[in-house]
Amino acid sequence: MTPASSSSRSSRRARAAVGAALVLAMALPTAGCAQVGEFIDGVQAAAAEPAPTPTSTASDEIAFDSQFSYDGSVALSSDVADGLELRLDAWAADPKRTHEWTPTAEKTLGFAVNVYDHRVDEKAVLTQKRRVYISQIAITSQTAQTSGQVSTPFRFTADPRTLVPTDTLRSKRGLLLNSYQGGLLVPETAIRELPDDTVGITLQFALTVWVEQAADDDASFEQITIYQDLPIAIFAPENEG
Repeated sequence: MTPASSSSRSSRRARAAVGAALVLAMALPTAGCAQVGEFIDGVQAAAAEPAPTPTSTASDEIAFDSQFSYDGSVALSSDVADGLELRLDAWAADPKRTHEWTPTAEKTLGFAVNVYDHRVDEKAVLTQKRRVYISQIAITSQTAQTSGQVSTPFRFTADPRTLVPTDTLRSKRGLLLNSYQGGLLVPETAIRELPDDTVGITLQFALTVWVEQAADDDASFEQITIYQDLPIAIFAPENEG
């Protein structure tokens, strides 16, 4: 709505209120002119009074923009080929209430990496899907601080094959993501103490994957690296609970 239309509606409401007041005044024959005038003045003032401003909600208190902190989880999607989606899911593990993620508290999250070939049915056999292997995962971090300083307190690097049971499907290209066993699951990793003036931290994921361009074609694999940022709000200790 434009300011002009808002003003016009307020004016119409004021005129309608005054008209109603005049009708009511005419129905009161014993009222004097001064009393009628005061009554109309009061109605005009009420009609001109702006609507109360809505109060802020708890989510408005999150100064660092983070869908993860609003919802407690987030799904980040990347297209690695036409109709081939790689998805990074992350969630708050401990504490699950993200308003309790303060600089000094230990903050534990979990994440998973999976792949979906939308060209075929989800229940299709593996030879009908384009395979995706993940060979390396690296996470770096960057803080947002009220002092303007920046630190990199969290790092994570691993060969995904070392993070899952030995019976999962794998090859020299890494861990197979679209197998019946599921993709890569890291149920817990901790962000520990941060500078006291930290208001947010961004985790920067780098996922190195081998992508099959045509189903059941071992010669069609290409290696690419997928980058995703995960912003997380950090709260002052007095906001806990």
